[in-house]
Amino acid sequence: MKAIRIHQVGGPEVMKLEEIPTPTPGPKQVLVRIRAAGVNPVDTYFRSGKYPVTAPLPYTPGSDAAGEVEAVGAELKEFKKGDRVYIAGTAQGQSFGAYADHAVCNLEQVHRLPEKISFQQGAALSVPYATAYRALFDRARIKPGETVLIHGATGGVGIAAVQFAVAHGARVIGTGGTDEGRGLLKKFGAELALDHKSPDYLDQLMKHTGGKGIDAIIEMLANVNLAKDLTILAKFGRVAVVGNRGTIEINPRDTMGKESAILGVQLWARGQEGITEAHHAIRAGLKAGYLNPVIDHEVPLAEAPRAHKEVIESRSLGKIVLIP
Repeated sequence: MKAIRIHQVGGPEVMKLEEIPTPTPGPKQVLVRIRAAGVNPVDTYFRSGKYPVTAPLPYTPGSDAAGEVEAVGAELKEFKKGDRVYIAGTAQGQSFGAYADHAVCNLEQVHRLPEKISFQQGAALSVPYATAYRALFDRARIKPGETVLIHGATGGVGIAAVQFAVAHGARVIGTGGTDEGRGLLKKFGAELALDHKSPDYLDQLMKHTGGKGIDAIIEMLANVNLAKDLTILAKFGRVAVVGNRGTIEINPRDTMGKESAILGVQLWARGQEGITEAHHAIRAGLKAGYLNPVIDHEVPLAEAPRAHKEVIESRSLGKIVLIP
């Protein structure tokens, strides 16, 4: 099979398309023919060495994909050949990830994909939607009627968070850098879509809330926004930090009078229990129709280096996916 392999950490150019043996599923595993693989910023952090690589080199990056079941282990009855699925990781982890045309998965990593959801959309589900779920419900613990700001709402996690929060009955405000992106946020139910590059967007936000401020913020770029976030929180407000690319100075006094909180979000912190819970919610949302992944564009698997450059530039509207 063809797979992207990384023999040393470094820039995008270290990813090479190679031919390797197709894996065989174990008795309780599934072999999936991958039709699309999702590209997540965390993939670039592992590739560059910013996160420690937990598998020996060489390895295949990627955890998110969608496709069809090609073979099923002898002791597994839940799936059959031809079933449409999306995956949340692979059985070999980073050793043999999802940037390939096949992957072996354990049962808990395989989820049914509704017919109305394309393979490309299925590849955009696992990390973005599970992260959004954990940020909103495990960490920020949003409630119906609360005002939620999705800061950087036009990427994969941001769009997922808007869809989940609106369905939960929250009043959603989103930010985005383009007219097209802000229009999409309104389409998905955001009450207000602001240009975070506008010098007065925080004033607009506070006016919209009648001066009360924001109950919960889902923050995608804390090194730019966190200090400002603390000034616009309502009493007992929470900031859930999903993304960060550097250090920032904050004034802790901004948290004291409001008794506000800064909460870190790490998708895998609760282990398999947390992941399983998130995917129950994702599957329910897909079935009900209020979760609808957005694909910005497709990139051939061989051009994975280009996809890694583009995902870090943060110019995409929704997800970038690789096509084997």
